[in-house]
Amino acid sequence: MAAETSTSAAAGSGGGSWVESYTGMSTDNIKGLVLALSSSVFIGTSFIVKKKGLRKAGASGVRAGVGGYSYLYEPLWWAGMITMIVGEVANFAAYAFAPAILVTPLGALSIIISAVLADIMLKEKLHIFGILGCVLCVVGSTTIVLHAPQEREIESVAEVWDLATEPAFIFYAIIVLAATFVLIFRYIPQYGQTHIMVYIGVCSLVGSLSVMSVKALGIALKLTFSGINQLIYPQTWLFAIIVVACILTQMNYLNKALDTFNTAVVSPIYYTMFTSLTILASVIMFKDWDRQNPTQIVTEMCGFVTILSGTFLLHKTKDMVDGMVPLLPSGLHIVTSIFGNF
Repeated sequence: MAAETSTSAAAGSGGGSWVESYTGMSTDNIKGLVLALSSSVFIGTSFIVKKKGLRKAGASGVRAGVGGYSYLYEPLWWAGMITMIVGEVANFAAYAFAPAILVTPLGALSIIISAVLADIMLKEKLHIFGILGCVLCVVGSTTIVLHAPQEREIESVAEVWDLATEPAFIFYAIIVLAATFVLIFRYIPQYGQTHIMVYIGVCSLVGSLSVMSVKALGIALKLTFSGINQLIYPQTWLFAIIVVACILTQMNYLNKALDTFNTAVVSPIYYTMFTSLTILASVIMFKDWDRQNPTQIVTEMCGFVTILSGTFLLHKTKDMVDGMVPLLPSGLHIVTSIFGNF
């Protein structure tokens, strides 16, 4: 009887360890997951609320698209802006609890939420392929959540600084900065208005560094709020300066990209490059994959590719309406025509 109990206990213990190893859902990961999901809900909703505010303001004043600012007097637009700020704060907090490889890909869920709400509230029809794109994003996100690594235990911002100053990440940061300066000073003046990858390249490269700095700053604030003051360390303020500099650079060149190229093209390409480089930076700096086996890593990558596929499909088909199909490869055009007959 005692042996049986001992065996059961061992099995239970082993089962618990297997589940924790398989899912990676530590308490911090769960907190980060909830914050990331909340962020997607708020940000996805904010796009719809702001658009309704813009429509309402445009009905009684000069539209924003032609240079008007009447939306600044519209409470609905401000409600959408506040909702977006709440979502960004939740996203910032998520990085303090969970690894970037878990938090960053979940940003795709905001696209799903905005697409579904646009169909319901703005009567912007969601095409059947758009629905498939949403499903792919959900499947990919679920795969990553179930296999995400546990968050690294960090006790001070000085420890994060040590990780950031290791040779591997220093090498990565130098490459990123060199590539960014080359793009800004050599290629943007010549190709910025004709090649979409130039502006998006700057945003994505700088974005990967900004997320690492955001995560470092988030960890410092989390520790400070828990009673371990990190504001006394100069590294905390240095990370804060890097965050501000990177975000301002991202905003500048992303606005240039959106002003020059079609949003439906900019969004999925930017999401793909930004997320890929952020995961790479996180793997190098925080060594996320050192705490996982090859099966988990491959599964995460499959989940990420699934999200990318869903994101591209959703953006490619979001402007489809009955009887109108955008230019697609011939095979997909045929399939679309077949679905359109049902």
